[in-house]
Amino acid sequence: MPLVNGGKIADDSFVKLAVDTPLPESGDVLVPAERFIAEADALLKRTGKVGVIWPNNRDIDELVPYLGRIVAVALVFPTFRDGRAYSQARLLRERYNYRGELRATGQILRDQFVFMLRAGFDSFEVKKQADAEAFMQTAKRYSVFYQPTGDGRITALHRRMQLRHSEGVGT
Repeated sequence: MPLVNGGKIADDSFVKLAVDTPLPESGDVLVPAERFIAEADALLKRTGKVGVIWPNNRDIDELVPYLGRIVAVALVFPTFRDGRAYSQARLLRERYNYRGELRATGQILRDQFVFMLRAGFDSFEVKKQADAEAFMQTAKRYSVFYQPTGDGRITALHRRMQLRHSEGVGT
């Protein structure tokens, strides 16, 4: 499955583990939420990066105590009509100031990509190579937005105000 990260097609260093898959001694792993919560200490002590696959029907507050020690959170879109992962992403970025990789996984569509970027996602697991290429192009297409969100970009209004201030207008 192609991975788009930072607007580019990237290699995925993470191995996805099931609840009952033996834990490798080293290497980067993405584990399901229930396994992560049950085995957090052991997972965080091993060599390699740890990420968690968090379903959209599970309270994000359970993950908060671990945010400083995990490098990736994969939020799940079980269907393209279910947008709860958008809310989870915004909470992670805006309320909890999570700066690690925020990955969209599951049923994600091209026409939702910009909204996912704005919610704070920075990587995307897509089904087809053609989707990965389309996602890359979309990430480059939009650079200015009017609404403030968790993706860290300044709004068009703030950009204009910065320009006016730097030019000495209104001072």
